[in-house]
Amino acid sequence: MVRANDQVEAMLQEYADLIALRGGDAFKARAYEKAARAVGGYPDDVSALDAQGLRDIPHVGRSVADKVLEYLRTGRMSVVDEARASVPAGVRELIAVPGLGPRKAMVLYEELGITSVDQLQDAIRQERLRDLKGFGERTEQSILHGISVLRKAGEGRILVSAAMDVAEQLVAEMSAIPGCVRCTYAGSLRRMKETIGDVDILVAAHRPAPFMEALVALPGTAEVIARGEKKTSVRTATGLQVDLRVLPPASWGAGLQYFTGSKAHNIRTRALAVRQGLKLSEYGLFDAESGRSIASGTEEAIYTRLGLPWIPPTLREDRGEIAAGLRGELPDLVTERDIRGDLHTHTDLTDGLAPLEDMTAAAAARGYAYYAVTDHAPNLSMQRMTSEKILAQRERLRELDGGHHTMRLLHGTELNIGPDGDLDWPDEFLAEFDLCVASVHSHFNQNRRELTGRLIRACENPHVSVIGHPTTRLIGRRPPIDADLDAVFEACARTGTALEINAHPERLDLCDEDVLRAKRHGVKFAVNSDAHATTHLAYMRYGVATAQRGWLTTDDVINTWPLARLRRFLGR
Repeated sequence: MVRANDQVEAMLQEYADLIALRGGDAFKARAYEKAARAVGGYPDDVSALDAQGLRDIPHVGRSVADKVLEYLRTGRMSVVDEARASVPAGVRELIAVPGLGPRKAMVLYEELGITSVDQLQDAIRQERLRDLKGFGERTEQSILHGISVLRKAGEGRILVSAAMDVAEQLVAEMSAIPGCVRCTYAGSLRRMKETIGDVDILVAAHRPAPFMEALVALPGTAEVIARGEKKTSVRTATGLQVDLRVLPPASWGAGLQYFTGSKAHNIRTRALAVRQGLKLSEYGLFDAESGRSIASGTEEAIYTRLGLPWIPPTLREDRGEIAAGLRGELPDLVTERDIRGDLHTHTDLTDGLAPLEDMTAAAAARGYAYYAVTDHAPNLSMQRMTSEKILAQRERLRELDGGHHTMRLLHGTELNIGPDGDLDWPDEFLAEFDLCVASVHSHFNQNRRELTGRLIRACENPHVSVIGHPTTRLIGRRPPIDADLDAVFEACARTGTALEINAHPERLDLCDEDVLRAKRHGVKFAVNSDAHATTHLAYMRYGVATAQRGWLTTDDVINTWPLARLRRFLGR
């Protein structure tokens, strides 16, 4: 159930981390990190490639290809095994703490003998880190916050994208079994929460047994947790729990509504039913006195009988959707079909994996009306951007733009918001771009006042159209920066600067709750993939789902607008 590409990516990334931990060549570690990302973003299954096919992947040379082939053949990489043996397991555990890199992890081990997260937490409480060079009270607080983030992320939850891969494969498997009337995923995955605890699969069928047997027999099933007539729970090889429920076809709508949740939403709908003399369960909506079935076949029928419109799953979090539905005020949510273009993407000119030509072709295949290329600016020095390079890219993009009859190409850049809110290029140079995305990429530990002022100053630059991944978070790996977001939202509304909903599953930044708050300030949004490979363009679905969870409509999202309206916004 896990792509070979993802397994190889994880192994190569671990090797890069181990090189850094051992104080090895930084360029070598960076090379393996790039190779890991390239394999993870490669569209074809690497397990089907030979040595030459692997070397055709960007950043994968002969040495990396040999290691990948070894892993695909044996399930191991000897160099990783050797590197693991030279680094205590506890130190490898430490680098999982957001904000604690390989160098600091080795210092903690060598100077204080710390080999576990628990020991690290105890040392901070005893203020033992403060005498170490490069550590201090502020660093301690940052590490403590990182430990909290790590432990919260480790509570059996995975990214929505990883859960979706498993769920869609299972739905395909179950749907192919004779006797399947309906099949889909439910639970928090259907509500598109950013992390998922387990995957719920629902099947409508008259005979449950064939489906239970099929789930247990799947190659990806590592453990059977419970097996019954109507429900079977298994654990996959990656530790993800899957719950399969088989419903009578006549109860499909009621079951889907019930098992989609959320619990708080279901309490509201059941209370609404009780007030009308009805009883709502996973089997249907019934008259409370006679037990007569009122509705059960579809979700629409259930909600209609309760006096509600059908409520999209992404809204079912008890955030006022029931009251809004009763008033007839539910928003007409933005959908992926409404997205006319992507306004934040990268090529191999900086840290992307595919050339400009491949990225634009993949975007055109998605049916976009416009598409922006926004490679990194020079202050992110590792990307080695120059004015000459970006201008040469613009010239090539203009040539390609002439060949696209249905999709217009926009030339942009992702600027770096410096510690004082300064940007990479002077205003006269920025004025020549079609759009500028500005993002924080460093100095995450500034104080609240500094971080807030930094973001507001970027908003106030007339050439900045979008603030990219505004809180900089990486889910489970890096906490959001400590900025006064309401002040930033007010500045965006005042200056006409859009806030990004970064669709990468590791970011989803802004998150849904922040989107809701920003919308109340009158902010506009751009839902972008931040694609670094052609396969990443499909991440748009997760950004749109986050926008839906934030109650956004097409009027709120600038890249649903026709190009003429978008250009007016960008040229404010």
